[in-house]
Amino acid sequence: MKPGRLGIGVIGAGRVGAVLGAALRAVGHSVVGVSAISEQSRDRAAALLPGVPLLEPAEIVERCELVVIAVPDDDLVPLVQGLADLKHWQTGQIVLHTSGRHGIAALAPAAARGAVCLAVHPVLAFTGMSLDLTRLTGAMVAVTAPAAFLPIAQALVVEMGAEPVALSEEEFPVVGGILARAREDIDRIVRQALRRLADQDLEEPARLAGPLVRAVLENALAAGPERPSTGFTGLTGPDGGRQ
Repeated sequence: MKPGRLGIGVIGAGRVGAVLGAALRAVGHSVVGVSAISEQSRDRAAALLPGVPLLEPAEIVERCELVVIAVPDDDLVPLVQGLADLKHWQTGQIVLHTSGRHGIAALAPAAARGAVCLAVHPVLAFTGMSLDLTRLTGAMVAVTAPAAFLPIAQALVVEMGAEPVALSEEEFPVVGGILARAREDIDRIVRQALRRLADQDLEEPARLAGPLVRAVLENALAAGPERPSTGFTGLTGPDGGRQ
């Protein structure tokens, strides 16, 4: 490896973990192992991290300088505690989780054994495919860590081509929750509209609705949080000419 490169292990080859592992591998870090339980996760690991061996979480912790934990929110705390109970965490080892629900408190058992703990939450809707690597470039990533370790989290994010946004331990889960709700609401509303369009026997409802959805989102983002909703202003058709 190049000087300053780390041996990385990824616990959880879900949509997020495999992509972040691939992004760090692309800048010269070595991915030593990845844990993947489901067949879908194993396929994803094979596609995004070819040649990387499948290992158990305990093996990853024992072998790696940087451990990326990208498991479901509910699994994070029990996993970290279980590995601590078995005395796997190591002094000076970097442990990074990607959950938006938890700050670094979720990694307290690892910190108690001397690990450097970071919370790093990319603000993206991941697909688990290679196109996420392109989307990661320039994306915003929420980070929190003890002050002495915050530069490490920020440097890793920058290496992945993204932009870090430092949050306090208290802000981190609040912001993560707001963004998760926004993602869920947008997904639900758009899918509902597509289903209704499909019910009209339209062959390509996504092609029809796509420009509108993208324009509405961009207009809302450009207007900012203080500007009140203007309803259908700017659209053609019924009510589209209201002032």
